[in-house]
Amino acid sequence: MTSLTAIFGNTEEDSGDSEKLLELYWSRAELKKEFAALRDEKFRLQEQITAKEGSAVRLQQKLEHLESLLLDPDWVYNVVVYYQLRAFNQRCTNKLARFAEQLKQQREQRQHSRVVGKWTDQRDEEAQGLQSQIGEQRMHLQLLEDQLLAERHRFSMMGGFARFLRRRTITRNLDEIVRRVAESQQRESEFLASLEEIKARDLPDTEGLDIASKRSINFMILSFAQQMYLHFSDNNLAGLAKEASEKSVGVSNYGSKAVCDSILETVQMRADSMEKVSGFADILQRCAKMISEKAVFELDDDAVPIAGTVSTVFDIDSNGLVREREANLIGDNYWKLTTVFSR
Repeated sequence: MTSLTAIFGNTEEDSGDSEKLLELYWSRAELKKEFAALRDEKFRLQEQITAKEGSAVRLQQKLEHLESLLLDPDWVYNVVVYYQLRAFNQRCTNKLARFAEQLKQQREQRQHSRVVGKWTDQRDEEAQGLQSQIGEQRMHLQLLEDQLLAERHRFSMMGGFARFLRRRTITRNLDEIVRRVAESQQRESEFLASLEEIKARDLPDTEGLDIASKRSINFMILSFAQQMYLHFSDNNLAGLAKEASEKSVGVSNYGSKAVCDSILETVQMRADSMEKVSGFADILQRCAKMISEKAVFELDDDAVPIAGTVSTVFDIDSNGLVREREANLIGDNYWKLTTVFSR
């Protein structure tokens, strides 16, 4: 035996060595995976640092550029106008977004109320039908119970000989009435269970607005945007504000101090007057109707019209006279109009 071990080796020792080799192999593989993950994380963090450094450099350059403009007497007033126009444009953007959101919520709530109202009417009608059946069933049950009592009383009042002669017939009649009473009670229980099931039903989920509703909402949103555009058409305020929101400071030269002061005064005056405007719901409705008559959609299920087909702005005066002008509010994306449409 010793000689065989010397020739072929120890099997238990070989098995242990193999297991150790396998453990070392898997440990090495896991270490390689962890190392690769750490390397990827390092590269990712380095890219983030590089991006942050680049952003910081750009911000510093903008700050230095702004400081140089503020120190320049010919540009300082233009800088003030630029930031006032940006703030004014953001104010208009927020106002349009609020109007759009409120309009969507109103339409969705109206549809929800309509769906819930219809569902409630159907449920109540079904419940009333069951309640009528329950009432009829209870009357039928009461008649059967009265009949059962009458038969039992009649049987109890019979003399001994008559009871003996008619016992089997009366017993069959009583058993039949008892069976019918049990069936009637079971039917009433089923009706009551169905009534409880109807009362316990959950409200239906409200489906989203259909295409026609979304289009109607978008016509109103565009109508509101047109009224803002017309309100700020003096000195091309809407265009100047849009330009300021898209370009960097120092690109646009608005003119001398007197011109800049005039622009600032106009911005403040028109912005304040816009907040006081009221009672133009009829104008919005009329304008939306005229927009809908011109609107063309690329696809049947599109909710937003092709921009070029609704580029006519309708200016309705106090006498109802309509004047038209061209301004592609959707195409030029005034006040982020394309982001507030219902889709």
